[in-house]
Amino acid sequence: MKKLILKLTYVTALFTFMQSCDDVERVFYNDAAETVLSLSDDNLTLSDDNGANEILTLTWSDPDYGFDAAALYSVQMDVQGGDFSTPQIISVGSSLEKTFTVEELNAKLLSLSMTPGEEGVAIFRIKATLSEYQEIFSNTVNLNVTPYSSLLDLTTNLGVVGSATPGGWGNENIPDLQFYTTSMTDVYVAYATLRDGEIKFRNNNDWAENWGDDGNDGTLDSYGANIAVSAGTYKIEVNFSSMTYTMEAYSWGLVGSATPNQWNGPDLMLHYNSYQDDWRTVVTLGEGEVKFRFNNDWGLNYGDDGADGSMEANGANISVSSGHYLVSMNLNTQSYIMEEIDVWGLVGSATANGWDGPNDKFMPDFGIMEGYYYLSGAELVDGEIKVRQNDAWGLNYGDDGNDGLMEVNGANIPVSAGTYNIILNMAANPPTIEMYQW
Repeated sequence: MKKLILKLTYVTALFTFMQSCDDVERVFYNDAAETVLSLSDDNLTLSDDNGANEILTLTWSDPDYGFDAAALYSVQMDVQGGDFSTPQIISVGSSLEKTFTVEELNAKLLSLSMTPGEEGVAIFRIKATLSEYQEIFSNTVNLNVTPYSSLLDLTTNLGVVGSATPGGWGNENIPDLQFYTTSMTDVYVAYATLRDGEIKFRNNNDWAENWGDDGNDGTLDSYGANIAVSAGTYKIEVNFSSMTYTMEAYSWGLVGSATPNQWNGPDLMLHYNSYQDDWRTVVTLGEGEVKFRFNNDWGLNYGDDGADGSMEANGANISVSSGHYLVSMNLNTQSYIMEEIDVWGLVGSATANGWDGPNDKFMPDFGIMEGYYYLSGAELVDGEIKVRQNDAWGLNYGDDGNDGLMEVNGANIPVSAGTYNIILNMAANPPTIEMYQW
């Protein structure tokens, strides 16, 4: 009898529980529940001049769930044509509104790969979450918006042109070597690797405005004579207030037992990066030590006494493990970063190190051109090349049709002797290669 009572009690409790759950489900579920989203503006142009200012407010209605509910809300963002499968998400808790600052909204738009300076359409919706089984989505609202580049932009329209430059006296595929702004008004600087030849300075890759030096005296003359230069790497500074210019040998490099040329150099050259105002290079290093030095000389060099990422003049050698690195050196903050990355390189019988490498390394684009890689001044001989990753054959590209479209394990690419600027677009499908001879 006791067992029978226990069984009846269990069945009665189970029935009561099931009935209770059914009642809750009927209250919990409301097909008509909805939330309606609206924006405070539908057409915006963003500017970094007012990055901290509030620019856009999203508001949405509180759905009628059929009972008192504590929903959690999040804003989802995508671009027009997207399906919110990989949205930008901003959680706002139980709030029924979200206000963006200019800087915050711009960062989200750039994360969606919208192009700075170009109008596009962002789409918004609200996700209301009651439980892991109950979600409600709002209507989708469009925003016409133009984001800005959040990168430092020191570029100018002024450039170096001439027979001593990669583009010669004018090559539509190779722009003039660029000048950058400085902290001084009307003073601009360029970091240029030149060959024996002549140069001038001009605006907008065009001859309408150009300057030379009639007396070879350091004075800028409008439409003046060509300026003779010897091969080397230079810092060129022009001052349009005093109408003068200067040129000095100038290079930063990485030297040490971990580099291919050891402590005697020549050093692995660093390249100026105007988007962060620092110096960078992509290198393959062995186990050993490195330092930074100026003009391949020990007169000015930096190490790291505390192994803490800060540089000290004549400081201690920096220990590194073998690997592929993006190396950054910032003279403004007296700091450096050595980040292990996958690197793309040029290999082949036309390169200095043949098919065994080490490869000539491409530099990634540090601006907004994600997936682009550059190799400037590649000295090649008659022969063949391919592109491969990390000095190994596990992932390599050739060109079966010799049409600039690369294929995995594709055919070797024939080249003639010369000096080249090479552009890879690894974001394209298929990836592409462009080669421009000096």
